[in-house]
Amino acid sequence: MDYRERMKALREDRDLTQADLGRVLNKSQQGYNHIETGRAELKIEDLIKLCDFYKVSADYFIGREQKK
Repeated sequence: MDYRERMKALREDRDLTQADLGRVLNKSQQGYNHIETGRAELKIEDLIKLCDFYKVSADYFIGREQKK
């Protein structure tokens, strides 16, 4: 599972919208969508914010380990 799939799975598991996560990252829904769908790259600053938000490690988020 790559990080984009993990992003989507974490978001959907918590019943959040792309707009919700856009607000977490200070982006529009469309800006977040571009990251989740691969039209834009995830910046390291945004990775850190998402890991903090979901309370998961970066290794879990990017798919290097399966355990949260």
